[in-house]
Amino acid sequence: MVNEQSNSDEAVATSPSPSAATASFDRDETPMIEADRLSKFYGIFAASRDVSFKVFRGEVVAFLGPNGAGKSTTMKMLTGYLSASEGKARIAGYDMATERIEGSRKLGYLPETGPLYPDMTPFSLLDFFAEARGLKKNTKTERIEKVVELCSLSSVIYKPIGKLSKGYRQRVGMAQALLHEPEVLILDEPTSGLDPNQIHGVRETMLRLGREKTILLSTHILQEVEAMASRVIMINEGRKVYDGLLADMDPKGIGLDYVFANLTGHDPKTGMQLKNNQDD
Repeated sequence: MVNEQSNSDEAVATSPSPSAATASFDRDETPMIEADRLSKFYGIFAASRDVSFKVFRGEVVAFLGPNGAGKSTTMKMLTGYLSASEGKARIAGYDMATERIEGSRKLGYLPETGPLYPDMTPFSLLDFFAEARGLKKNTKTERIEKVVELCSLSSVIYKPIGKLSKGYRQRVGMAQALLHEPEVLILDEPTSGLDPNQIHGVRETMLRLGREKTILLSTHILQEVEAMASRVIMINEGRKVYDGLLADMDPKGIGLDYVFANLTGHDPKTGMQLKNNQDD
């Protein structure tokens, strides 16, 4: 039956492979992002259920899943923006339910719809966020100059944000997330709605940041995963269905599109969702 096959696939997918175990010896084993049995319930609906994983210092991890899988909900719980119904979220060891201020100092968060004010310019917005984060004057000036350069904002720095393209607005959102030099970045769909040139710019920024930050970025675009991450965590219908190296995700070489469809319960050829036994 379909459900039995799905359960079998899930058991295989979530088991650590030999190459994943070998790779763990090469990384810093300090967990910077921790989801410990996170769940979020809205009445009887589970947006996220019993999700557990760790992202270690220096890793760039893609958080993958179809639309509505629970990626944004899980990310909001990790950042402390949304309280969990069950479980714990930790950033750099800080419990985001009870130590959110301390954890937020280590965290840069870019939600899918960033906290931008259309009447402000990128400079005034960054200056505002720097003040809100308590950066001293000399540090504030230095950090604004740094993120403007990193995110290539110099040509629009004094233009109203409301008049900028979506690509530039994404860069402004990225700049505010980086302003206080966080050790951890959580980025929700950072290339959503961008054109190919803008996507390339975001990917280049991610590759530069990945040399010194711990990054968890969500997407449902497989090309982004291959371009920016070496490890994948996938969820479907609120549950984790895969956690491992990208190289181990498709050992038979059938294509990531087929693997994605299989893990999310869809027919690889038609894209139609397969019927679950629970519906019988």
